[in-house]
Amino acid sequence: VALAKPLFCCILETLWPTPCHGSFSFQLDKMSSPVPELLVKKRKRDDAWAAKREAAALEARKKARAQRQEIFKRAEQYVKEYRQQEKDTIRLRREAKVKGGFYVEPETKLAFVVRIRGLNKIHPKTKKILQLLRLRQINNGVFVRINKATLGLLKRVEPYIAWGYPNLKTVRELIYKRGFGKVNGNRIPLTDNKIVEEALGSKNILCVEDLIHEIYSVGPAFREASNFLWPFKLNSARGGIDKKRLHYVEGGQAGNREEKINALIRRMN
Repeated sequence: VALAKPLFCCILETLWPTPCHGSFSFQLDKMSSPVPELLVKKRKRDDAWAAKREAAALEARKKARAQRQEIFKRAEQYVKEYRQQEKDTIRLRREAKVKGGFYVEPETKLAFVVRIRGLNKIHPKTKKILQLLRLRQINNGVFVRINKATLGLLKRVEPYIAWGYPNLKTVRELIYKRGFGKVNGNRIPLTDNKIVEEALGSKNILCVEDLIHEIYSVGPAFREASNFLWPFKLNSARGGIDKKRLHYVEGGQAGNREEKINALIRRMN
């Protein structure tokens, strides 16, 4: 004999037509356990932070892409400038030769100075000048702007240094191979353009190629660029260096050797 359904079951079937009473209990439990307010706020805060991070990462990627394009354009411009300078020099030499004369190149504005002797029996003023030039150790090297003041300093410490006029290849090899920057007093290798940009971005120097161009051309920000570069720590020259006490013109190593400094740097780099 079929028994009549209870009134409560009829009402439930009308409201929730599912035959499973387990789902009904689950829904009741879900309705009876609200989410804590702190958890809701935390979820909203995390979602907002995630959206901000995503927007910042997208903006950084766009900025990096635009900056890479700018760096490539500058590098191409520098290459064109260097090639044009070489062509102009060759053209002027040929014109002078046709006229029966000779072409005198403009005076070099950049010098590279390497320390080759120690501190034995050194005068205090000479020691102080070497400190001003940041040449505190043997085989240390720095770039120097050539003017009346620096020529006087170099002449005073000439028995302890070898210096000359580096070419573009030498400047590029030194900075790429042994370039370190001074960041908050620390010696940091130049492994990323961001290091150069953070230190010299105010001087419109954004990458290593900008730094090389500023050093080689002795631009308006040469002082800041040179101070940013840590003194180069070179190796002992391959094959050795003899007769350090004699001047280069006497068959020794000290003093100005002009373009011959490039060969010495390649032996030490």
